[in-house]
Amino acid sequence: MKLALFDCDGTLVDSGGLIHEVMARTFKAFDLNRPALSATKGIIGLTLDIAIARLLGRDHVDDQALAMTAHYKAIFAGVRAEAGFQELLFPGIAAMMQTLSGRDELLIGAVTGKSRRGLTHIAETHGFDRMFFVSRTADDCPSKPHPAMVTECCLEAGIDPRDTVVIGDAIYDMQMAKAAGAAAIGVAWGYAGVSDLVEAGADYIARTPADIIEWMEHYHA
Repeated sequence: MKLALFDCDGTLVDSGGLIHEVMARTFKAFDLNRPALSATKGIIGLTLDIAIARLLGRDHVDDQALAMTAHYKAIFAGVRAEAGFQELLFPGIAAMMQTLSGRDELLIGAVTGKSRRGLTHIAETHGFDRMFFVSRTADDCPSKPHPAMVTECCLEAGIDPRDTVVIGDAIYDMQMAKAAGAAAIGVAWGYAGVSDLVEAGADYIARTPADIIEWMEHYHA
């Protein structure tokens, strides 16, 4: 048996626009200049409080970062409900997940900086809830790149990290995978640059979701 652990934001769903809008409104509510889109994309994947602290230029989560985190969470669902801010699947993701979930020798899971509530919404919206055998969120583990999300999923699934691959679009995903002793696939359609993913330890770069299926066929040969 093998285990494939997918990041969510920037890997399965295109949530960058939504995250940036909620972040911009949060900064405005605290009379701060809205972050640049590139800055927001750079923190996607981190646990929210750490992400906000980093956007504030701080190396730790202080009271202001905690207050902003609470505000972000409070307005998130309302912004998502507005036209143009839905978290849509990237092209080809639905077919890829359907193909991989049909393989008897492969278990699928999720490792995400989203909250448990956020992951549940995505999973139920897109029919992934029946596909995810294991999952870890920001509510369960330390922020990426700490390896806990991966190692805990491996323990729960009864699969060694050496038989596990993490698929993600952020350098934190690659670093987390390597720290856990798992393989790492970087996706080119997300929010980090390909060269950054390679530098962070990606074993392979998928240009399309179909590339992941192809890599998995080789992985299971």
